[in-house]
Amino acid sequence: QVQLVESGGGLVQAGESLRLSCVASGSTFTLHAMGWYRQAPGKQRELVATLSFGGTTNYGDSVDGRCTISRDSAKNTVYLQMFSLKPEDTAVYYCNAASGELLLGTDFGSWGQGTQVTVSS
Repeated sequence: QVQLVESGGGLVQAGESLRLSCVASGSTFTLHAMGWYRQAPGKQRELVATLSFGGTTNYGDSVDGRCTISRDSAKNTVYLQMFSLKPEDTAVYYCNAASGELLLGTDFGSWGQGTQVTVSS
């Protein structure tokens, strides 16, 4: 099994930047992709960004151009650097990891507990 722990959330003002971190532990050798998703109150969970360990990245339409996903394989850590944050970016951000890119966002991967990001106007 894989355990994921997110950190880096908090309260920021619109226009500021924030970096989220997700550390994976356990059977990390089974992983081939990780990603970030978010869920705002009353809304469905949506894609923020994914990264396959082969280097392919994918970004959600609502954040495209305003964030960068990266990975430090030595630390089993994935980062989400967010820029020019908007109040509509307010959500709980979840880290997700899976044995394949197609399994990201599904129940077949591992999920963290989430970290709250709040952007004030």
